[in-house]
Amino acid sequence: MPLFTFYGLDKTGSGSAIRSENRAAHVAWLKSLGETLRLAGPLLAENGEDMIGSLLVLQCEDLAAVETLLKDDPYAKADLFERVEIRPYKWVLGAGAPET
Repeated sequence: MPLFTFYGLDKTGSGSAIRSENRAAHVAWLKSLGETLRLAGPLLAENGEDMIGSLLVLQCEDLAAVETLLKDDPYAKADLFERVEIRPYKWVLGAGAPET
């Protein structure tokens, strides 16, 4: 099954408030995805501390399945993201990479 990356940057100004208000629900949603979720974490500002976005690697049948799945993300429902990119991804190297 193919992998996809989700790259979402928070809205400037209001993003941190939306993120903090919905973080617990977002993390619970991520945990509910099971093996569909291969990797997840916040993107950080240059100071290495402030969260400014999200990066996910998801394993789904196709792009439509990814888009459908992401509609249930509490961050998406709260309209956190200013910019979103979803791309097919091929994991080639690193711990846990599938054998090719």
